[in-house]
Amino acid sequence: MQMRQQTGRRRRQPSETSNGSLASSRRSSFAQNGNSSRKSSEMRGPCEKVVHTAQDSLFSTSSGWTNFRGFFNLSILLLVLSNGRVALENVIKYGILITPLQWISTFVEHHYSIWSWPNLALILCSNIQILSVFGMEKILERGWLGNGFAAVFYTSLVIAHLTIPVVVTLTHKWKNPLWSVVMMGVYVIEALKFISYGHVNYWARDARRKITELKTQVTDLAKKTCDPKQFWDLKDELSMHQMAAQYPANLTLSNIYYFMAAPTLCYEFKFPRLLRIRKHFLIKRTVELIFLSFLIAALVQQWVVPTVRNSMKPLSEMEYSRCLERLLKLAIPNHLIWLLFFYTFFHSFLNLIAELLRFADREFYRDFWNAETIGYFWKSWNIPVHRFAVRHIYSPMMRNNFSKMSAFFVVFFVSAFFHEYLVSVPLKIFRLWSYYGMMGQIPLSIITDKVVRGGRTGNIIVWLSLIVGQPLAILMYGHDWYILNFGVSAVQNQTVGI
Repeated sequence: MQMRQQTGRRRRQPSETSNGSLASSRRSSFAQNGNSSRKSSEMRGPCEKVVHTAQDSLFSTSSGWTNFRGFFNLSILLLVLSNGRVALENVIKYGILITPLQWISTFVEHHYSIWSWPNLALILCSNIQILSVFGMEKILERGWLGNGFAAVFYTSLVIAHLTIPVVVTLTHKWKNPLWSVVMMGVYVIEALKFISYGHVNYWARDARRKITELKTQVTDLAKKTCDPKQFWDLKDELSMHQMAAQYPANLTLSNIYYFMAAPTLCYEFKFPRLLRIRKHFLIKRTVELIFLSFLIAALVQQWVVPTVRNSMKPLSEMEYSRCLERLLKLAIPNHLIWLLFFYTFFHSFLNLIAELLRFADREFYRDFWNAETIGYFWKSWNIPVHRFAVRHIYSPMMRNNFSKMSAFFVVFFVSAFFHEYLVSVPLKIFRLWSYYGMMGQIPLSIITDKVVRGGRTGNIIVWLSLIVGQPLAILMYGHDWYILNFGVSAVQNQTVGI
């Protein structure tokens, strides 16, 4: 009878305590049992000691045991050993391919004037568009032109701004497409900032007009006997437009150039600012940026380039098993480089720029690594772009009675267009792989949202789409670029490594 009562109490324990407290009480009970057994070992015989009690195995969910840190350490160790073996195999097979002197020579060799760096020259020439936008806003503020003309101006300007680098890139032969990617990335950022700058100043002009009308209505109602609710509704609406009071004081060259340099795509009249530049923080971000940039370049040259080059023949001959092997072989270094690039750009570089400008809003990313849906991943891994999409695409469409799905589709379409723009033009090949990959995120987002409903499975799908999708696109673009520059015969005569 006494034994049954002890068993009942033992079984009720998991429902009365949380998993953490149960695990800690279990650890303390182990220690207490050990101490008591040592104290009573001299007074009891071995057969008088109680050996068995009612308890669950640690791997059973009912045990409440949650401390598996040792297995996590084992997983990290196995990951390091397996990837270390692959890295060692790469060095044994190809030797040391890293050539830092060659990287430096690309900057200094035969560059005697600014036009020897055509990409840099194009970036400097973009000041013409910036000054054009500033001049147009000054004209619009004085009321010399209407909003209809402003819409035509901004549409034409953005189209021309995105077309100029395309024409220059396609009509010139450059050995390294990387600098074209950087230049075109700057042009895309500037185009989005032009849209935000024009949009916000349009809101300010519209709000200023409404303020004048509302002040007249409030004054008229105050003089008359009116409904108090109507009066206070007008007062509340008037206060909502007070942000426009800073307009047109914001229309200065220093203001627009600060916005063009700031690590954000959404314009505001006044950004949050730090009181001073933190030198220690600045030095740390600078060292990170330099070191990680060289590390990424080294990994690409040593690990990715040989793998992509040796994948050309299997892709041309459609050897599916060999293609799959190359895809998986490329997945690990590519994903490592992607993670390093994310940290380098979104943490080191953007924080460096923000610190120099004393820009206080440092939310450049959120916990995308915990994303359980594709939708949350795209909302959290690139906050500046997400804020722009919500503020200048999604919300205006919703206010104009478009459906959520239509606005969602347009946001992904714009993102897919710019992904393809930044890849196809520098490589001078138009296969739309990047575009299809981004548009494929729409059904995948619906699956993780509605079918899988997040959770651990959703997080695995998010990571799997990144680990497999990116190297697949790299192989397809690499194959097409290799054939374009070296011909089909070079691929057919290639000796494929193991």
